[in-house]
Amino acid sequence: MKVLDLFCGRKHGFEGWFGSEADFQEQLARGLVQCPLCGNATITKRLSAPRLNLGAIAPADSSGKQPQLAAEGGKSVPAPGKLVVNPVNQPEFKPELVQAWMEMTKQILANTDDVGSQFAEEARRIHYGEAEVRSIRGQATPDERDALVEEGISVLPLFIPEAFKKPLQ
Repeated sequence: MKVLDLFCGRKHGFEGWFGSEADFQEQLARGLVQCPLCGNATITKRLSAPRLNLGAIAPADSSGKQPQLAAEGGKSVPAPGKLVVNPVNQPEFKPELVQAWMEMTKQILANTDDVGSQFAEEARRIHYGEAEVRSIRGQATPDERDALVEEGISVLPLFIPEAFKKPLQ
C-alpha cells in the first residue's frame, strides 16, 4: 500500500492510498483522483517520506505528552505516529471551519430536493407560483444562474463534494 500526500489545484492537502505508484498514475490519468474537500481534479504529489517502523515509540512522559525529536534548525517535530499538517504556501488550515462547512452541506442535502439539471426551470416554476414552494438544489450553467438572478430569483452557488452525493464505500 502506498500512502501519498496530495494537493489539489486549490492547495487543499489530503492523503491518498494506492496499491502502487502505477495505480496512482493510472487513476490520476483517468480523472478519478479528486480533492475530497472541493472536488478539484488537478492533483499534485507532495514530497513525503516513508514511515519506517524501526522500534517501539518512546513512552509518554509523566505529563502525558509524547517526546519531541530534535530536527534541523532547532525546530522540533512530533514523535512517530503523530499527524502533522504543515501546508506549504497555504493559508492556515482550520479544521473547525472545514467541519462546520461539512455539517452545513449535510444539512442542505438533508433538507432540499435534488432537481438535477432542471434547477433553473424548477426555480422559475416555484418563483412564479406554478410549483410547490420548497428548497431545491441542482445544477445550472453560469448563464442560467445569471438569468435567474436577473429575474429576481435568489440562488446560491454551492459546491457539494462527490463524496457527499453517494456512499463512500
